[in-house]
Amino acid sequence: MSLFYKKDIDHLLKEADGHTLKRTLGRLNLITLGIGAIIGAGIFVLTGEVAANYSGPAIVISFLIAALACACAGLCYAELASMIPIAGSAYTYTYATIGEFFAWIIGWDLIIEYLFAASTVSVGWSGYVVSLLKNFNITLSPALTSAPVAYDGDLHQFILTDGLMNLPAMLIVGAITALLILGVHESAKFNNVIVAIKTTVIVVFIIAGIGYMNTDNWFPFIPENTGEFGHYGWSGIFRGAAVIFFAYIGFDAVSTAAQEAKNPQKDLPWGILGSLIVCTFLYILVALVLTGLVPFPNLGVPDPIALGVDAIGWKWLSWLIKAGAIAGLTSVILVMLLGQPRIFFTMSKDGLLPPAFGKVHHKYGTPYISTIITGLFAMLLAGLFPIGVLSKLVSLGTLLAFAMVCLAILVLRKSKPELPRPFKTPFTPFIPVLGIVSCLAQMAFLNKYAWQIMAVWMAVGVLVYFAYGRSNAMKIRNKGN
Repeated sequence: MSLFYKKDIDHLLKEADGHTLKRTLGRLNLITLGIGAIIGAGIFVLTGEVAANYSGPAIVISFLIAALACACAGLCYAELASMIPIAGSAYTYTYATIGEFFAWIIGWDLIIEYLFAASTVSVGWSGYVVSLLKNFNITLSPALTSAPVAYDGDLHQFILTDGLMNLPAMLIVGAITALLILGVHESAKFNNVIVAIKTTVIVVFIIAGIGYMNTDNWFPFIPENTGEFGHYGWSGIFRGAAVIFFAYIGFDAVSTAAQEAKNPQKDLPWGILGSLIVCTFLYILVALVLTGLVPFPNLGVPDPIALGVDAIGWKWLSWLIKAGAIAGLTSVILVMLLGQPRIFFTMSKDGLLPPAFGKVHHKYGTPYISTIITGLFAMLLAGLFPIGVLSKLVSLGTLLAFAMVCLAILVLRKSKPELPRPFKTPFTPFIPVLGIVSCLAQMAFLNKYAWQIMAVWMAVGVLVYFAYGRSNAMKIRNKGN
């Protein structure tokens, strides 16, 4: 039955040789691509929300818990990406190991990860732009910088606000979409410059902040639970880990650029694991410095890093940090908007999506129709919804995808032990099993509404699969035979 049809891995490797995308990305490009996706809204925006509402100074532990799940998934991603250097991320790996229906579920789930992530980060980008403009006495209308919809956590329902749309967030998505249509090589060079800027800004913040920290702000390190599940205490630490997991999602975007890597078998593991290690180290240092500068209850603002700089008292550094945050968030939007069209591209080639999603521009060599569709939907989401709503959906979708990647390693080790593995996940099956358990455990700590929206989204995805994807994919396979 097509429901359980699996891609032949030997055929996948031939696909890699017969690709239609240009191979222009080297090892450094892939590492900076990962850093570009990882360092963004997680560190510049969500760090403050998690410290203020869930973990307190113990956000450091939340980061470590989230990093553990990511490290396990990253090791599994590295093995699969080196074996199957095809654009498509967790979708392709699931197709080759578990079957078509589950691959569709992951592909549909990845839309939540990439599309919603681009929208989430653009909302954070807008917040820092508005804040920076205020430094120059330029105030934008709140109606044009805030979403018309918000989520009331106390009432557990969506409410209407006075905002019309988040116009800056929509404009940045539109601009980056246009850039990505022009070519991935040009986008990668642009990304390298931005990564250098934002990494420098973060290092400057860490160095400047160390001398001004008040270690009394770290006590109690684990604030006592308020009596509400997830609000401080250990339940707050684990909920914080689930929310802050958003900060790590970027490393898997490296695998979506597999067909544009010059030497994917060797360079993809470097890109995935290298970017993950660098960013985890920076996250922990920033969390320690930030909670040392500002009492954690005060960090629930759109620009917590800038608030930390204000505590130092260096106004010029505040402007620099905001500019660096804007640059950092820009590169994350770029990588997220780069990843989603390439997943659409692969799903279209498999027949699960219409052929238009697989069209490549004759001049620029990019999947331009998928890029335009992704950009338009991302603009709509960024303009209508706040960051708190979008980010939790991204974390839930990402954790599910990572768990499936870890499962794929276990399946492939048993079903295809003879396949060459340029990179091997160490301590298998322990690492993949730990990755599955840690991802599923963090999913359990996310808010109920995130699960409800995800359930509706998945139900729609199943309908699309049975109404179109399943039969069309079978036609494509039969035609190929």
